[in-house]
Amino acid sequence: MNNIGQLLVQAQTAHNEADWSSLIQDLQQLILVNDSKHSETLNPEHLLELALKILEMGDFQQRWDITKVLTQLGTIAIPSLIAILEDEDADDELRWFAVRILGEYQHPDAIASLVELLQTTEDEELQAIAATALGRMGNLAIPYLCELLKPENTRLLAVRSLAYIRKLETITPLLSVVKDSQVAVRQAALEALSSFHDERVPPVLLNALEDVAAGVRCVAVKGLGYRTDLATQLDLVAKLQPRLYDFHIEVCCTTAVTLARIGGDVATQHLFTVLISPHTPITLQLEIIRALIWVETLLGLECLQTALNQLTSPTIWQEVVTVLGRVRKPELITKGTQILLEMLETQHPATKITAVKSAIALSLGQLGCQDATPLLTAMLGDEDEFVRLHAIAALTKLGIRSV
Repeated sequence: MNNIGQLLVQAQTAHNEADWSSLIQDLQQLILVNDSKHSETLNPEHLLELALKILEMGDFQQRWDITKVLTQLGTIAIPSLIAILEDEDADDELRWFAVRILGEYQHPDAIASLVELLQTTEDEELQAIAATALGRMGNLAIPYLCELLKPENTRLLAVRSLAYIRKLETITPLLSVVKDSQVAVRQAALEALSSFHDERVPPVLLNALEDVAAGVRCVAVKGLGYRTDLATQLDLVAKLQPRLYDFHIEVCCTTAVTLARIGGDVATQHLFTVLISPHTPITLQLEIIRALIWVETLLGLECLQTALNQLTSPTIWQEVVTVLGRVRKPELITKGTQILLEMLETQHPATKITAVKSAIALSLGQLGCQDATPLLTAMLGDEDEFVRLHAIAALTKLGIRSV
């Protein structure tokens, strides 16, 4: 009991002297001993008053430290925190902390205050932290968030909060806005729905492939990539292939990645057709080259080999050479090595470019195939220093010491 009394005296002294760091330490210790045995000794309202003073007057770190104390004091702090939230003259950082602390309470009053804030404030940072706080509250906040879906000005924030919850109960309200007039709302809702393996979601994603907004189409393509288990049932490759020719390059690139995730010879052939087309932008070609490696099939490597012989861009050559070094399946390593060695043996035009030749040496070392030893050894006599250095590095990876 004497220890409790001493701590209270220390805390009051620290308060009077505006020594917020010491006051935080005293309050933390008092919270630790605030059990039923000492309930008559400690006055929660007094502790709250001291903690709120730190929240009001402290610097950022002190406010951060006192957050846990306020949370541990329980719901007694909610009215004071709501008052801070409603005080538009309070500094932004103080209100930010009030939102953050209220988000820790699973209490209707805290939820109501955060919902009210979303409806009234124009401060985007406060809106964002309030939406996140509501999301952390889980199922308890869902009914309130559903109400926020109705007004147009709070719909996006409500969707983002529902997305944060990631519970099955959010699927129905999210489905209700997938055709909303606001692009950001449709996009956020589809992105959230993509994380659920629910039978209601794939049809919605398929419909969104034709959305007028590129961002929505992109999210739909990416979301379908998470459902490779339905590739055959939904004929996903055929449904996604047109998006390789989308007007928006980001949609095209995302489609390439998704088709690689699905895999298979048909998807590989679609990727290859776009890769070698003279009308395909270099950005998409590079993405497809990486996708053909991710497919992890012999056909994918054969497509890359053909591209090396049909395309004339040094950038393309170097990317193909680089990704071939990332092959990891044992049955593909031999083919990858063969492609690179053939480039050197036939003196492919790419081997006249120092950067590409260095990349060949590096990739041969990464593949770790001993068949590359003779040509790597020959590269030690190359006139370019960087080629020689990469050849040395590759031979070292093969366990061969160069002279």
